[in-house]
Amino acid sequence: MAAPQGSIAMVPSRCTAETQTSRAKVAFEIAGYSHLKGLGRGKCLHSSAFSIGGYKWCIRYYPDGSPDEASEGYVSVFLKLLTKNAEVRATYNLMLVEPVKGQSTVVLSSEEPQVFDRERPSWGLRRFMKTTAEVESVYLRNDCLVIECEVSVIKETLEVHVPPSRLVDNLAKLLEGKKGADVTFKIQGEVFSAHKVLLATQSAVFDAEFYGPMGGKGAQDITIDGMQPAVFKSFLHFIYTDSMPSMDDLEDDDKREMVKHLLVAADKYAMERMKLICEGMLCKSLDVENVATILALADQHNCSNLKDACIEFMLSSNRMNDVIASQGYVQLKRSSPDIIVDVLERAAKSRKI
Repeated sequence: MAAPQGSIAMVPSRCTAETQTSRAKVAFEIAGYSHLKGLGRGKCLHSSAFSIGGYKWCIRYYPDGSPDEASEGYVSVFLKLLTKNAEVRATYNLMLVEPVKGQSTVVLSSEEPQVFDRERPSWGLRRFMKTTAEVESVYLRNDCLVIECEVSVIKETLEVHVPPSRLVDNLAKLLEGKKGADVTFKIQGEVFSAHKVLLATQSAVFDAEFYGPMGGKGAQDITIDGMQPAVFKSFLHFIYTDSMPSMDDLEDDDKREMVKHLLVAADKYAMERMKLICEGMLCKSLDVENVATILALADQHNCSNLKDACIEFMLSSNRMNDVIASQGYVQLKRSSPDIIVDVLERAAKSRKI
């Protein structure tokens, strides 16, 4: 394979948070087009490596066509994944630039995502451009050919595995009716009645508190500090129904804050299923302003899935500068410097790929 030739330029990549799709366009300039003719079928040049969606890529250019005989009389162009041991779903457009008009003509467009992996790291077109004087006169200027490639890397939104519900009956009415309640909780002046046996079923902490060696006998009154009444009400809802309460009436910021408080409660009372659900919800609400704060929360409460999602979000698609500029990052650096070290180590490893 020949050494990299020509020059390559990239427009800034962008990421659509809702679909987790990273897009970027690169331009590969083939200087000395006519001198490369006769290199031989199957012989190629390749562009410098470029990064899109956290993966390394290059463009392979065959002046006399790919090894396949069907490419004779054509230039062949392929997009190749360089990152080792990766499997990437992506769509791509391969284009020729008309230098006089300054327009790009799409030669190949993959409407459906293609899988780039170890078995097939390259996708492209054997008959990309016919090497006739008529065609070359349109796309050549000063013996230079410009190829553009637009790549969209599709990443699946992180889904945290959630075990199936253990409660088959609807117990919400029992919570509302208070019938048979044998424990009350006082939170900032508000009183909530509940059933110890149901609390113990869902929480190992409640089980030990009510039925362990030091458990109290008969009815109990418990005061809980450091939790808001609205959060405890939602917490009880989950214990009785094994599902999160509706939050449709909350604004996005208020909903996210509620989920963060519920994650803290779930960790405190050893309710792993609820904790995982909260992690999954927070994974889907990350942005450059809140990711540092949520990362600190994930580290404090041993949420490995959420922590990984935060770091991946920070390192992908050139977001790091915006994250560093956020107030949450300033607080994270002050309160949890060890996490910053973890982020930097992962960033260094990703650059080595």
